[in-house]
Amino acid sequence: MTYNRQDFWATTSNKQLNFVQHIRSMLKTTGLAAVVVPDNVLFEGGAGETVRKKLLETTDLHTILRLPTGIFYAQGVKANVIFFDNKPASKDPWTKEVWVYDYRTNIHHTLKKNPLKLDDLKDFIACYNPSNRNKRKETFNAADNPEGRWRKFTYEEIIARDKTSLDITWLKDKSLTDLDNLPDPDILANDIIENLEAGIESFKEIMLSINSK
Repeated sequence: MTYNRQDFWATTSNKQLNFVQHIRSMLKTTGLAAVVVPDNVLFEGGAGETVRKKLLETTDLHTILRLPTGIFYAQGVKANVIFFDNKPASKDPWTKEVWVYDYRTNIHHTLKKNPLKLDDLKDFIACYNPSNRNKRKETFNAADNPEGRWRKFTYEEIIARDKTSLDITWLKDKSLTDLDNLPDPDILANDIIENLEAGIESFKEIMLSINSK
């Protein structure tokens, strides 16, 4: 189903993109939002690119938290939390920098054996620096700390990316380069099952879409 609303930036059947647009439309001028979204909201072209550009222009989209696989949504779907502050109308984009915390690469959680806990996000909270966001400091440094999980990108760097993609990662996936440091077999098996289930769900949605036409 496609929603055609005058207060939306883009008309699309993508429910997640519509959800983001709906949240933003509900915010007061001084409203703040933290929204859990799947990866496709960060990289999808067309309506997705339009929504991302408008968010960057009309709000201060200051933070993205990349979460481990399988925390939210259907199993196997990769999720993120996007943080943005609504702003009044302006001729200049409100977003100056986007700070990204990668709590996904080389991180493994399972719902039963190793669930995500508040303690796991303590470093992110410290980096977020809620008491004064203007004093944030990167932990990433290309020379001294290439494994740093906290990194900032300027507005100019973001809009120069293909489709204004916010799906950003810079850390090396050790499971792809170091066979001695592979996750436990049960984690690998669970990842395979989750990806298969996610693929089946996606195929079901395609079939339902085809059959409804």
